[in-house]
Amino acid sequence: MNTPTSRTATFRTAVVRTPSGPDSIEIIDVPVVEPGPGEVRVEIAAAPVNPVDLGVASGFFHASGLIDQPEHTGLGWEFAGTVVAAGPDVDMAPGTRVAGLVDGFDRDFGTYAEQLVVAVASLAVVPDGLDLAAASTVPLNGLAAAQILDLLGDAPSDGNRLLVTGAAGAVGGYVAALAPDRGWQVTGLARAEDEEFVRGLGVGFTTHAEPGWDAVADGAALQGAGLALVRDGGAFVGVRPNAVPAAERGITVAVVVTHPDGPRLSGLLARTASGELPARVHAVVPLDQVADTHRAMAKGGVRGRFVLTP
Repeated sequence: MNTPTSRTATFRTAVVRTPSGPDSIEIIDVPVVEPGPGEVRVEIAAAPVNPVDLGVASGFFHASGLIDQPEHTGLGWEFAGTVVAAGPDVDMAPGTRVAGLVDGFDRDFGTYAEQLVVAVASLAVVPDGLDLAAASTVPLNGLAAAQILDLLGDAPSDGNRLLVTGAAGAVGGYVAALAPDRGWQVTGLARAEDEEFVRGLGVGFTTHAEPGWDAVADGAALQGAGLALVRDGGAFVGVRPNAVPAAERGITVAVVVTHPDGPRLSGLLARTASGELPARVHAVVPLDQVADTHRAMAKGGVRGRFVLTP
């Protein structure tokens, strides 16, 4: 396969037209677009597969009314790669290694692609020594975790016990690792086989949680079952914007809607490069195998990320 350059007329990207699961994913050629003011064009080296991508390919978000694309919908939310062209007045040189996040459901482009034009404000430079495949796994889930903690805020003096559900998962692992910075005393809820990983984050561990926690960060999307674990007057932050549990018992209920944040991502990448935050790559897979990769991820049980490479 030829690597695209600024002289190439088209590049490949993965989309769905009529979503119905992995078999509906197509790789099509689309015209190269030059970056405008405040934008760069990135040659993508790595793009992780996320559960949200499976939902897009299955048609879940189309049926929910969040996607209305007349021709096709792009797949992929996060990426790492190399800048190949910069728009007017952009101070980011070609050759710069970057990572970033493309948010929103209703779009005809995504990061499962050879190239991408993206706002420079949503990017962060990848530190030297951090592999691009590893760097690509940070933006979506790392920013989701940081923004969950923004919603929770600093731990109150009258109750700092935080339960993180799905603590061995992509979002939950980051929440567990970052929450002590905000004063929370963290316990991760996960399966027994994940105890070593969760404790390795420097937090407590349990396979079964009783009600009474000051706050719950619901990385596992337990929803109502997660809310039931919060004490009266506590706090709950979920990860499903399309299904926010109804508040009860004086509990503050919020849900994260992850958005790009270049400066925050820069800090997360630095902490990943230093080993403070985990970067788990399960396998690096060619873009041509995207359908098989979606099937493998749908089976569950994988710790670490499938990362597509063009």
